[in-house]
Amino acid sequence: MHDSVATATPPGIAPVPTATELFFGFLQITLSGFGGVLAWARRVIVQERRWMSAEEFNELFALCQFLPGPNIVNFSLIYGARIRGVAGAAAAFTGLMAPPTVLMIVAGVLYARYGAVPELHGALTGLAAAAAGLLLATAAQMAMPLLRQGLSAGLVLAAATFIAIVVLQWPMLWVLAILVPISIAWRWRTNS
Repeated sequence: MHDSVATATPPGIAPVPTATELFFGFLQITLSGFGGVLAWARRVIVQERRWMSAEEFNELFALCQFLPGPNIVNFSLIYGARIRGVAGAAAAFTGLMAPPTVLMIVAGVLYARYGAVPELHGALTGLAAAAAGLLLATAAQMAMPLLRQGLSAGLVLAAATFIAIVVLQWPMLWVLAILVPISIAWRWRTNS
């Protein structure tokens, strides 16, 4: 499926994107996503372009969170490679990373010169609050497919992870080391 579009596209899912479409899709994500691009990635990929269902997005993003490195970078590489091979991975990665790389170089130069200005500090504090709200909204959207299933093992595992890390403040690595194998075993058992 790397270079040919599937003949039968499921209802609600768009045809497989080209490498050029991957580049511009991830470019749109990165140019829209201040404070993190997860919310925009989900919006563009699931809602606007319909390249994936919400469940497919959640599954791939879960894998990317478990891998070392930035989640959305992992996502762009895996999704691009899955759809269009090396060219797709390169297109998605370049679309995602080129603009912020240039922007951060410029911002670093400007911050070195104007970083002590009090008005800039206030603006950055306001941006942090907006980014936190965006992250919470995205988390709620990603939880919706689990909530629609009712009380399921997936929902129980998500709640256990949240409680262990946020409420009990257990080390994330230990929580994942325990719950990821349980989650994989549960999914494998239910699919076989």
